[in-house]
Amino acid sequence: MISERSYNQFCGVARALDLIGERWALLVVRELALGPKRFTDLRQGLPGIATNVLSVRLRQLERDGVVTRRLLPPPAPAQIYQLTELGRELVPIMLALGRWGAGTMGARSPDQSIRGEWLALALKAFFDPGAAGDLRATIALELDGAPFTLRVEQGLLDVVPGKDEVSDLVISSDTELLLQFLAGVPVSVPAEGDRELLERLPELFPLAA
Repeated sequence: MISERSYNQFCGVARALDLIGERWALLVVRELALGPKRFTDLRQGLPGIATNVLSVRLRQLERDGVVTRRLLPPPAPAQIYQLTELGRELVPIMLALGRWGAGTMGARSPDQSIRGEWLALALKAFFDPGAAGDLRATIALELDGAPFTLRVEQGLLDVVPGKDEVSDLVISSDTELLLQFLAGVPVSVPAEGDRELLERLPELFPLAA
């Protein structure tokens, strides 16, 4: 049975919290921000969530039009979850909230989880179009074995899972090392390709700010 709790207030903020204010709900949206996922993928990307809680949250988000599910065709039929148009409208709001929250985080403690996909999504949140200017570049990024492709063009950034065949810069790093590099810590990041582009990354993604 899905809870029908509501603030019962005629207010946009209250209504938004009715939809995504339950514990874990917005993090489910975060996990789907870069594309569809299976239930098992969502479970892996949400350390600490109970399976039954994830099931309830998905049903709630589906009921409220934020998430939808569909069945992939053969040869590998599987049920996947993805954001609806309404859910995708939430992504830039979530990224802004992430920028706000990041300013209060401080250093990571040993008991706090970190994942490459979270950093890849954070790059969308912190991308500075002004610093990019007329830059046109493709960056292959592998964080703890998870591949992503970053495309910068006309002051816009696109981040997608997977690896592009042709890239101007290839970075293969553990997540925390790249995070330190972008935050201005003088560390060496394993990379091949355009070294000038590599040195520009802290400007394009000013995490130190």
